[in-house]
Amino acid sequence: MILSEIITLYELLDRPGRPGKSIQKLFKQYINVKNISVTEVKGRKGLTEFIKIVVPGKKGKIKRGKAPTLGIIGRLGGIGARPKIIGFVSDGDGALTALSTALRLVKMAHNGDIFDGDIIITTHVCTNAPTEPHDPVPFMGSPVDIATMNQYEVDAHMDAIISIDTSRGNKIINSNGFAISPTVKEGYILRVSEDLLSLMEQTTGKLPVTFPLTIQDITPYGNGLYHFNSILQPATATRAPVVGIAITSETPVAGCATGVTNAQQIDSVGRFVIEIAQRFGQNKCQFYDVREYALIVKKYGSLAQFQELR
Repeated sequence: MILSEIITLYELLDRPGRPGKSIQKLFKQYINVKNISVTEVKGRKGLTEFIKIVVPGKKGKIKRGKAPTLGIIGRLGGIGARPKIIGFVSDGDGALTALSTALRLVKMAHNGDIFDGDIIITTHVCTNAPTEPHDPVPFMGSPVDIATMNQYEVDAHMDAIISIDTSRGNKIINSNGFAISPTVKEGYILRVSEDLLSLMEQTTGKLPVTFPLTIQDITPYGNGLYHFNSILQPATATRAPVVGIAITSETPVAGCATGVTNAQQIDSVGRFVIEIAQRFGQNKCQFYDVREYALIVKKYGSLAQFQELR
């Protein structure tokens, strides 16, 4: 379980100001200072702090091994919408999940439980982000644009990416918990990973839940098209396969709503992600079928144009 880590991070995040230094201090108890960075970035609508945590694997690239590197991105607009709204907003669950999972992983490594592959966790934290109109409920905005988020959160060393995003503001997913997307790679929406479905069953004890994607959803923001939300935006900035983990609810809930975060829900996602991280580094969890992807590209060509802003 990661309930202890969730409570610890929540206490640091659910307050006004800039939590980056406090988070960095917390992680320095368990990892080398060079393995965590906090970068302040100012955008047109304010300032945010990008956080990057690297957990080296015993057979990972950092130690000149060959084990693949997993990227875990907490995707969001902001963790708060102060001064208009006071408190931790629903949209912040992406950052809370990523950081809580990271804290559990670094504690495990500190205690000697080291996975084979490197793990890179990135997110950003802004306690006073703007809000934006969206149907059926308002979105959280962000002080920086999607291109800037991808610049700081998508790392070239990531061989596969999990993008965790609160996805309660819709009428598409009607279950309380979390759901996973099909794998997206270089403009292609591929079939849902069987390995991820099996791990979801294992960690939840329930039938897996998935959600649909459209071509619009995997194109860059700013092109005038409707997007489900920003969960698959990392896929526009990498050749690595990307899977979205949507934190969901039965009814539409605004991203700027407070009092929504559920520790058990976050814990469920975190345990799932940790199991993925362990098996991915062992090459026992595949995000897509390599041969099938090669065949589809051979037959139908590249769809990388869908990663471009046009």
